[in-house]
Amino acid sequence: MTEASEKKKEYVAAPAPNEGFAKPPRARVSDAVDPEETMGEKLERKRDYLEGFLQKKPENVSAGAPGGELYEAVIAALKEIYDPEIPVNIYDLGLIYGVEVDDESSVTITMTLTTPHCPVAESMPGEVELRAASVPGVRDAEVNLVWDPPWGPDKMTDEARLELGML
Repeated sequence: MTEASEKKKEYVAAPAPNEGFAKPPRARVSDAVDPEETMGEKLERKRDYLEGFLQKKPENVSAGAPGGELYEAVIAALKEIYDPEIPVNIYDLGLIYGVEVDDESSVTITMTLTTPHCPVAESMPGEVELRAASVPGVRDAEVNLVWDPPWGPDKMTDEARLELGML
């Protein structure tokens, strides 16, 4: 046997983490509840906070990025175009698959139609292109009409489903 293995090893335990400290007081529900605040006031305070949170605009976003001014203006313009057969705008209907704004303010919109045999298949992409190009600050607009993935009711927003009585 070697000399190192013959030597008996002794270990010293480290002190417990709470050794030498007083226990903190337990949390109580009564400490968190303000007895002066009514349920209505509490609800109003929460509503104010949520409203401010939802209305806050993203900070330091370029104009063409999602949340930017130009991007949001293009989306607003697209929401003004309604499907002639369904009383819902084409954005909420889920016909717009993507909106891209490049550094030179050119807009590329990827969209589909409800079916390839849609009666507005010839006119709708042109209207979308004109509407997007008319947004102040947009240099030019291009529409790419795609059929894959095919459109389905699952692409609609909850607002569109509610409007059509599907919720």
